[in-house]
Amino acid sequence: MACSRIMSAPVCLIGDDENGHLRVRKEAKDILDGISEPVVVVSVVGLYRTGKSYLMNRLAGQQSGFALGSTIESKTKGIWMWCVSHPSKKGHTLVLLDTEGLGDVAKGDEKHDTWIFCLAVLLSSTLVYNSLGVIDNTALEKLHYITELTENIRVKAEVDQHEDESEDFMQVFPSFVWAVRDFTLELKRGDQVITSDEYLEGALKLKPGSSPQTVQYNLPRSCLRKFFAVRKCFVFPRPASTQNMRRMEELTEKELESEFLEQANTFCCYIYENTEPKTVTGGRTITGTALGNLAEVYIEAIRSGKIPCLENAVVSLAKIQNVRAVDEALQFYMTEMFSMAQLPTRPEELSDIHTDAEKKAIEVFITMSFNDNDQIYQQELMGKIYSEYQEMCQQNHEASRIQCEEVLREVFDELEKSVSNGSYLKPGGYQQYRDSLRHLTSDYRERTHSQIMSEEVLSTYLRAKEAAGNMILQADQSLNAMEQQKEVQRLKNEILEQRQRGLEEQNRLQERVFEDMQRSHDEHVKQIFSQMEREQERIRRDNERVLEAKLKESEALLQQGFQQEAAQMKSEIDRLKSDMNKQETSQPSTISKVLDGIGTAATLFLPGFVPKLAGFGLSLVSKLF
Repeated sequence: MACSRIMSAPVCLIGDDENGHLRVRKEAKDILDGISEPVVVVSVVGLYRTGKSYLMNRLAGQQSGFALGSTIESKTKGIWMWCVSHPSKKGHTLVLLDTEGLGDVAKGDEKHDTWIFCLAVLLSSTLVYNSLGVIDNTALEKLHYITELTENIRVKAEVDQHEDESEDFMQVFPSFVWAVRDFTLELKRGDQVITSDEYLEGALKLKPGSSPQTVQYNLPRSCLRKFFAVRKCFVFPRPASTQNMRRMEELTEKELESEFLEQANTFCCYIYENTEPKTVTGGRTITGTALGNLAEVYIEAIRSGKIPCLENAVVSLAKIQNVRAVDEALQFYMTEMFSMAQLPTRPEELSDIHTDAEKKAIEVFITMSFNDNDQIYQQELMGKIYSEYQEMCQQNHEASRIQCEEVLREVFDELEKSVSNGSYLKPGGYQQYRDSLRHLTSDYRERTHSQIMSEEVLSTYLRAKEAAGNMILQADQSLNAMEQQKEVQRLKNEILEQRQRGLEEQNRLQERVFEDMQRSHDEHVKQIFSQMEREQERIRRDNERVLEAKLKESEALLQQGFQQEAAQMKSEIDRLKSDMNKQETSQPSTISKVLDGIGTAATLFLPGFVPKLAGFGLSLVSKLF
């Protein structure tokens, strides 16, 4: 969907209810529910009145949208959302989240700010921290929310008390961008020109020692280094004069300082190109629908006094998403079938429509489904599609039967009248009856040759006429007893032959249905493997990102003289490498498990499919078992 068409301005995603508790707003949730594309989520956090909203408007490609304000009062309350089509990632939606300014003394609720910060971390792919001036100890102390993340967020439901969770946080946390506004210093260290990234990393250097002051100094720096594998820094000069700053929304690009404008464009390009789609544990990419559900899961945990747990959130989200994925995929399949299939139709046409509709339906399911590791929900979808296709086949048979019976009544009407009024009860009448029957049968076949129930309906009719034929035969005095006996046998043989034609006709239909089911099975497996490959690739990239960050951190610790911490980091690196190797070696067994699951589903559903159609032809059943 093109979100820019439905969101001309931001809406509140998370705000306070009448009791002052956080809640997800319905308007925003409804918008997210309509986004089936993967979402790239960028959140901005920072102290109030630091110009956060202006950056988000730039990312949205707009001059205005998120409220800027021109006074000391904080304009943004809660978390506001703006969904736009991603400018460089086709098939993705860019979701911008502008958060309430932190540290507003008028609120008097420090915990509220903490939850806003935590939600921004939990929901985003990239977290932009906006501050004024320079990155110094004061600036880092104001970022104390970073140090509280481990107290307010859990990655795993059960954690060993002595286990270091930094690796878990690093794998699931967003990339971190520090935007320093109104920066007036030269980017130099001594006489050496440095980059803004080097400026940030220099500010994050740890001090040796174990005094309370040193521990306090190192804490926010250590958390940033441990939790965020990707860190980036942009420094922005003042955009305009103090007087013009009060009307930022009205300023044209020509009225902005060229250096600021250049840096703002560089910032936007970096965000567009480097921010990944939002994922959760296991490399699962989420859609707008899932993002809305995820926000509700986290808010529910906060409202109930629990600590938001990513592992539990994934479990809750999986159930919500998978139930909906089955329903929407099935509804899509049925809509496609009913809109495309005009019954009665030829079996090959119905088969092609089914194949195309099911493929698209599985794509809908794969896009929406979440963490269906044992393919429980996909198997459920498979069974429901089988059932719907079976019903459609039966409807097609019945529609064909009705049309064939209508044609049969028209074709054989004169014959029926002649039988009823006794026209054939005379010498030579049987031969006349036989000639009429043969001629009319040929006429019927000519008119119903494209109908799938043609031979079956004719077979039923001829069996019903057996008694009438025998009566006419016995009344024909022109035939002797031997000739009559011979004709009786011939009539029986013709009826048996016609019945065999009907069975063969239905067996061909049955074989096509079975082939359709086999193709369905193959399509389900193909789609699962494609999804698994995407997720494995994302997990691999996330692991490599964490590994690279830890290698850099280990090197930095050694250079700064933290030998013990570097040794500990080395053991973490070795464990991560080992886990990555285990994941690679376990992939074949995972694939085998998937095949077993889908194969079991097929054996459960396919036999159930056959007996319902077995009345049309039983000879195929033996081939299936």
